[in-house]
Amino acid sequence: MQNYKHAKAVLKNADLIYNAEQIQQAINKLALEINQQFANSNEPVIVLPVMNGGLVLCGQLVTQLTFPVELDYCHATRYRNEISGSELHWKVKPQNLLAGRQVLIIDDIFDEGHTLKSVIEFCQSENAQQVCAAVLIEKNHPRPKTDVQCDFIGMQVEDRYVFGFGMDYKGYHRHLNAIYAVNNNTELLEDE
Repeated sequence: MQNYKHAKAVLKNADLIYNAEQIQQAINKLALEINQQFANSNEPVIVLPVMNGGLVLCGQLVTQLTFPVELDYCHATRYRNEISGSELHWKVKPQNLLAGRQVLIIDDIFDEGHTLKSVIEFCQSENAQQVCAAVLIEKNHPRPKTDVQCDFIGMQVEDRYVFGFGMDYKGYHRHLNAIYAVNNNTELLEDE
């Protein structure tokens, strides 16, 4: 319960980065670009949200896709409700056979790209015909990023700890219909 109290305090002092309307505009833009990419698909594209972060974006984005879709998911995480990442932990791998298929990976944020790179490499190792990635947010920072490229990016954020709309703060606030940044005056406390 102490984590929740701290998370509430962080939200109370957080800075609003993007509101619901701005997020919806970004999702509309993503949908338009993705629909153009897959307009001539003869077979359903496997849409693969990365849980838990990609869930909210996928739920809203998939309703705007105009090509045939087959939903699956994977659960790969580096954070495990913490504020810094460690090694990748696979909880669930995709259930569909990916060989010869087009795959669209959906995730919440592209920070340094380690999780996304691992998911893309897994899909490629399963002989997917084409693998594309869509993220709502790309974080701009000077730290090195992996050699993975996101095909579709909704919005950019500066190098701050952000949460809401799929992104969490210690397991909380994913459900928020806005994106917030931890206030620079609020200390990112680890669990006691």
